[in-house]
Amino acid sequence: MVRPRILQQIVIHKYLSKLVLKLAIKIRIQYLRIVIKILVKMNIYSKLIAFVFALAIVSCGDGKKEKKEEKFQYEQEAAAPAKAASEQKSQNDVLITADDMMKFSTKEIRVKSGEKVTITLKHTGKLDVKVMGHNLVILKKGADLIAFATAAVDAADNEYIPEGTDDVLAHTELIGGGETTTIEFEAPEPGTYDFLCSFPGHFAAMQGKFIVE
Repeated sequence: MVRPRILQQIVIHKYLSKLVLKLAIKIRIQYLRIVIKILVKMNIYSKLIAFVFALAIVSCGDGKKEKKEEKFQYEQEAAAPAKAASEQKSQNDVLITADDMMKFSTKEIRVKSGEKVTITLKHTGKLDVKVMGHNLVILKKGADLIAFATAAVDAADNEYIPEGTDDVLAHTELIGGGETTTIEFEAPEPGTYDFLCSFPGHFAAMQGKFIVE
């Protein structure tokens, strides 16, 4: 038969165990550490209560971690629309690179009709403009790319843009390694246009589509 005193201690410790769990949720960890030190000094079920306390602390920590992860996920989701809006807003702001291997960084440019277009051409190579010059020329609809490139060979004095041509929608300056140039113009009507580098011999590898949506 259980003695009344021992039974009383059991009841008290069960009550304290529940109290520890509540404290683990409602008050700070430093206060709980004081409580556990007091409980450990008691003779009956002290190890059990210490274990419950430790479990409560871990649970609190996991809860904070979960809240932090949820907050981080929420911030990511909230930032996604802003990022998408930023990308959409800058669609007509285009950066293209060209190198000493006669390559554009892209073969397709997409912009919105009726809005200002800004195209920046950056020559990432090292060769001089007279050896490996690059430009970006956008031709009008119906223009013959090969015929234009052929005529451009004889237009060295005009940065390889044929004098008096009516085939050009827009074009950059001719630049050499390490240089950058920018042009701005209004996007034409929707459709697909050709672009190329008109430096002699480059158009075969350096050409693409300018798509207006």
